[in-house]
Amino acid sequence: MDARQAPEFPAWPQYDDAERAGLIRALEQGQWWRMGGGEVNSFEHEFADHHGAEHALAVTNGTHALELALQVLGVGPGTEVIVPAFTFISSSQAVQRLGAVTVPVDVDPHTYNIDPAAVAAAVTPRTKVIMPVHMAGLMADMDALAKISADNGVPLLQDAAHAHGARWRGNRVGELGSIATFSFQNGKLMTAGEGGAVVFPEGEAERYETAFLRHSCGRPRDDRRYLHRVSGSNMRLNEFSASVLRAQLRRLDQQIAVRDQRWTLLSQLLGAIDGVVPQGGDERADRNSHYMAMFRVPGIGEKERNALVDRLVAMGLPAFAGFRAIYRTDAFWELGTPDESLDAIAERCPHTDAISEDCVWLHHRILLAGEQEMRATAEIVSDAVASA
Repeated sequence: MDARQAPEFPAWPQYDDAERAGLIRALEQGQWWRMGGGEVNSFEHEFADHHGAEHALAVTNGTHALELALQVLGVGPGTEVIVPAFTFISSSQAVQRLGAVTVPVDVDPHTYNIDPAAVAAAVTPRTKVIMPVHMAGLMADMDALAKISADNGVPLLQDAAHAHGARWRGNRVGELGSIATFSFQNGKLMTAGEGGAVVFPEGEAERYETAFLRHSCGRPRDDRRYLHRVSGSNMRLNEFSASVLRAQLRRLDQQIAVRDQRWTLLSQLLGAIDGVVPQGGDERADRNSHYMAMFRVPGIGEKERNALVDRLVAMGLPAFAGFRAIYRTDAFWELGTPDESLDAIAERCPHTDAISEDCVWLHHRILLAGEQEMRATAEIVSDAVASA
């Protein structure tokens, strides 16, 4: 295939008769919200089972999933939450909107995941939660983080928005002893356009029940007299979205297997390009769901990196700039920020600053294409980087 000919990649989202049947099923049951229908309940059981969790609670989106999980873990005014500085802004804003302080820490330059040593150094008596983000579906170092959590009595909250179906040492997200959240936004590995879920491991039934109340305006399932027990909001997922997600879940494993095979090839091809360094792995993360195909061009600088992304898009690749360091956004400084300057945070997050300037990611749908498309993708990246 000519490197200048744009390869054809599968569309995203993907759907077939399973989604159509689910939507009709939800429509014809006569109840379109979770308190009267059966789709949300069924999806929650299926999703929990798929991830080895005792309970799953479906909610309106991934950001609300984070807010709800943080709230049931006791996060609020006067508390701090440690988050990776290299992540989508929701990881930070969910903390800040609860009145708590976000404490960004640096990430590993190889995996782009939160650095356990940086986490350990950031723990204070006010630390209420440590929030690893499984970047691009590669799980963070859950062994080291679990030890920090146990040593300090601070729970972990896994932001698994990228990590549907991922595993650490053979353990699924719900089997690692900590609450986790997922997103079903349009670009995610399974989607209903929007949506989210909180999964609760064994032993967290009480927090699950509290989360249910808070996601449904503080109202018990069987309430008929408006006896709202706690303060809450309406984060309930609707029946139509749940029906779509049930279909999406059924093809998740097969898609992960294809993406894993393609990334094995594509990462080798990208790594052979002068100046290109693909995201590294961790053999303990024995199943990576590959939400993104990420790579760095060290030393390129943010302006030229952005121009590189524009060239890749013009050449037919679904390319995007890497996340901006959360402390380098205006949103981060609006509320709930640590008592230190931007420069002070940046000084202790050198890897985040570098990755934010030189990282590029490609949409996971390219990894559902064939080997020929992987070679064409690498050729396009090579041409575009050479022209930089």
